[in-house]
Amino acid sequence: MSEQENKSAEVDVTTDETHSEQPENSLEQPVLSELDKTKAALDEYKDKYLRTVAEFDNYKRRNAKERIELMQTAGREVIGELLEVLDDCDRAQKTLEGNPEAAPLVEGVLLVFNKLRHKLQSRGLKAIDTMHQDFDADVHEAITEIPAPSEDLKGKVIDEVVKGYSLNEKMIRHPKVVVGK
Repeated sequence: MSEQENKSAEVDVTTDETHSEQPENSLEQPVLSELDKTKAALDEYKDKYLRTVAEFDNYKRRNAKERIELMQTAGREVIGELLEVLDDCDRAQKTLEGNPEAAPLVEGVLLVFNKLRHKLQSRGLKAIDTMHQDFDADVHEAITEIPAPSEDLKGKVIDEVVKGYSLNEKMIRHPKVVVGK
């Protein structure tokens, strides 16, 4: 064979190999692209699933927290209305304690008053201690300011006009106080 025939034979061989490889690549590419699409769809569904599970867990936690808060403050309105009765009990107690002649009556009435206080405390009611505390506008409601009897009482609560209460660490009535200036 001549050189030209060898070169054309080589070219033919090369073209044959090229033609034989292309059909394999052309078959693999659609399969690979289909596989990539399937993997992408799987990843998308997996992401949606994980987000849905996370949202549901958050919902359960939030719902449980709201339920606990609701149970803790379920009687808030009733207890708020009973605070007026509790104030009347405190005033009656002060009046009765000043009368030594009514000692047996005082003892019976104090038992009832203490029972009411105990029941309300068991439901989470707590009186706010204010006397001689620093005045805090977030906690106290100032009725008036008067000159402080001593230098160390300036800016502090001198008198409590109406007692304040919190229910399960939430303020339900701010104490009304007199502040020293």
